[in-house]
Amino acid sequence: MLYKRSSQLFAEAEKVIPGGVNSPVRAFKAVGGTPIFVKSAKGAYLYDEDGNRLIDYINSWGPMILGHAYEPVVQAVIEKAKLGTSFGMPTELETQIAALAVSMVPNIDKIRFVNSGTEACMSAVRLARGFTKRDKIIKFAGCYHGHSDSFLIQAGSGAITFGSPNSPGVTAGTAKDTLLAKYNDLENVATLIEANKNEIAAIIVEPVAGNMGCIPPNKGFLEGLRQLCTDNGILLIFDEVMTGFRLARGGVQELFNITADIVCFGKVIGGGLPVGAFAAREEIMNYLAPLGPVYQAGTLSGNPLAMAAGLAMLQALDSDRAIFQRLEEKTAYLAAGIDKVLKANNVTFTINSVGSMISVHFDAAPVVDFQTAANGDNETFKKFFHGLLQEGIYIAPSAYETWFITDALTYEDLDFTIRAIDKVSKTF
Repeated sequence: MLYKRSSQLFAEAEKVIPGGVNSPVRAFKAVGGTPIFVKSAKGAYLYDEDGNRLIDYINSWGPMILGHAYEPVVQAVIEKAKLGTSFGMPTELETQIAALAVSMVPNIDKIRFVNSGTEACMSAVRLARGFTKRDKIIKFAGCYHGHSDSFLIQAGSGAITFGSPNSPGVTAGTAKDTLLAKYNDLENVATLIEANKNEIAAIIVEPVAGNMGCIPPNKGFLEGLRQLCTDNGILLIFDEVMTGFRLARGGVQELFNITADIVCFGKVIGGGLPVGAFAAREEIMNYLAPLGPVYQAGTLSGNPLAMAAGLAMLQALDSDRAIFQRLEEKTAYLAAGIDKVLKANNVTFTINSVGSMISVHFDAAPVVDFQTAANGDNETFKKFFHGLLQEGIYIAPSAYETWFITDALTYEDLDFTIRAIDKVSKTF
């Protein structure tokens, strides 16, 4: 495939946008080459500026669970736009989507909508600090919770890809209140809690990690975090920006039957528009202004276009309870096919998957945390990425990102992908 037009557009973008992109991983620096510029998308496919069709395993980094340009979402946005695009005032639509979200997710009474996953996680931590009257938080190496200062300490995804997990611009004062733990290591977490007795407000975690590739929680890990938090007066925050409304109707809390104190959402909850949200039981949420002392605000929070898209998406997922089973079956089918061809071609690899999230790690050892994820063979990944791109398949341009399966993918698409991986892996 040729990407002449994309190359031209990237050269133009570099003149006026830092690095030519508005989010770093898009720049292809981790894999080399020129980023693809998209013109349109429909269902499971992207159509780039050079006229190529690509099977999409990114799905806008997760929200397109029902496929691109899903008609009920598109129509909802169009009809709402005719009535005005922003008011900065309450609308009935905000209450409708809030009520639906609360009914779908266990253990939440109230929800507040914001404009991004970053904002949701940032606000959740502020709320936890205000509620507990403590300053410190624990996060896990390789977990990414957005680019708020508190979270750029051994962050995952783009921060790993670009080699600067501790970003310049984050003050020492901010860093000292962020304690870094090892994912899937309860003993490490317990040691941090003991060393900072009565100082920790919250533990924030991706309950299924997606920003160091897909990494499932070990058996007992989330249960152990819940118990540690309960025993020590710490709030447990599940960052379900990726997993919320994707791995189950009620997210990871439902999937694993584990209760969090605060849950953060993004991606699917906005139907592809910029939306985030955070939710908790009433006594915690009532600490937010205007009821309580913890301030959080946003001019575009609850934007009618975003609320219309999100409501249409959640209604579709709520009415089709079989979708999560279909997605899991498609993911398992793809994983089995990849496993078969990579083994046949003597490739060293590990596949991780949970529900509709899946990653191929080019290392034989189990990938259970940031350190083991970092052991993967990035040179093989680069060949894998570009080989698949030439075959018309688009995966994340970083070894530290999960793939997302969409219901719009057919089994013919999955078979085509497996054959392409077979072809590409023969060249390693």
